[in-house]
Amino acid sequence: MCVAKTFIIWLLQFIFLLGLFALFLWLAIRPKHPTFTIDEFSVPNNQNSSTDADQDFTLTYTLEISNSNKDSVIYYDDIFLIFNFGQDTLKRTKIPSFKQDKDKTRSIQVMERVDSSQKVQKTLVKEIWSGQAELKVDLSTKIRYKTWGFKSKHHGMELHASIHIDKVGKISGKKKKVKFSKKKMVSRAARFH
Repeated sequence: MCVAKTFIIWLLQFIFLLGLFALFLWLAIRPKHPTFTIDEFSVPNNQNSSTDADQDFTLTYTLEISNSNKDSVIYYDDIFLIFNFGQDTLKRTKIPSFKQDKDKTRSIQVMERVDSSQKVQKTLVKEIWSGQAELKVDLSTKIRYKTWGFKSKHHGMELHASIHIDKVGKISGKKKKVKFSKKKMVSRAARFH
């Protein structure tokens, strides 16, 4: 009888220690989400570029994507960016899927013509001249991690950034980078009010 009780206690201790080991291992190798930042952003602030039909009104920026994981490679599906000015969409961009190695940063330089109307472009230029311009950027993608040879399931990411633009047409403030953050969830009831 005494031997059976000590065996059960020993078995429970073994299971408990195995559980602790699994928890610490999971905490050690759990991958971190990548960070997305917009750097070197510029938009034309010249009146001629917004009123002359022959001129292109372009957004120029660098999207930096950092993988700080030392044990995980990240596979990105297509990345979708939407630039909004007020209620108007300036540009929708798709960056093709790619793989990012461990502990690496990838910089993607983009220069694209704005899709919005001349009226919206003129309003944006006026806002830039007054130093009050702000663009909202939405980013969405799906990623998979590969850790120790095993691929994870897809993880959806929906991020948001606000770009305050100075009178020169660049990011205002001391920091010249804008970091994306998670979108704030809106309750269903708030959507209909």
